[in-house]
Amino acid sequence: MQKIAPFLWFDGKAEEAMNFYTSIFKNSRIKDIRRSRGGGPWPEGTVMSGTFQLDGQEFMALNGGPQFSFSPAVSFFVNCETQQEIDELWDKLSEGGEKQRCGWLKDKFGLSWQIVPTVLGELLQDKDGEKAGRVMNAMLQMDKLDIETLKRA
Repeated sequence: MQKIAPFLWFDGKAEEAMNFYTSIFKNSRIKDIRRSRGGGPWPEGTVMSGTFQLDGQEFMALNGGPQFSFSPAVSFFVNCETQQEIDELWDKLSEGGEKQRCGWLKDKFGLSWQIVPTVLGELLQDKDGEKAGRVMNAMLQMDKLDIETLKRA
């Protein structure tokens, strides 16, 4: 187990979320699911928590109830090498959720993601401040980020 892992709180949908996320990212799997034996707030047989990996990164999920929900104050930043990868992740993660500006989206569970081309950091740090400014302005007009449009800017 890695030393630090994101711990995600769901309202009864932890297993569904783990299945959803592991179906999208390569090198992903559900490691374990812990079901209630009837003690505590969970009815017998229901999922209490689980551990899963997305592209080798470990996550934990808890069916904690309706007390807390996700906020964009915490999001998952996904570096993408190609437009195909951006398109695929954007389409799958936003299904049933909400597409937002500048590569951000909220999935059907309310979790925020940033689907970003790796090249964006280089473009925004260009030594030519005018170029970097044009890239920023182009990005601010987009929902899903488009690598070629950013490069042309």
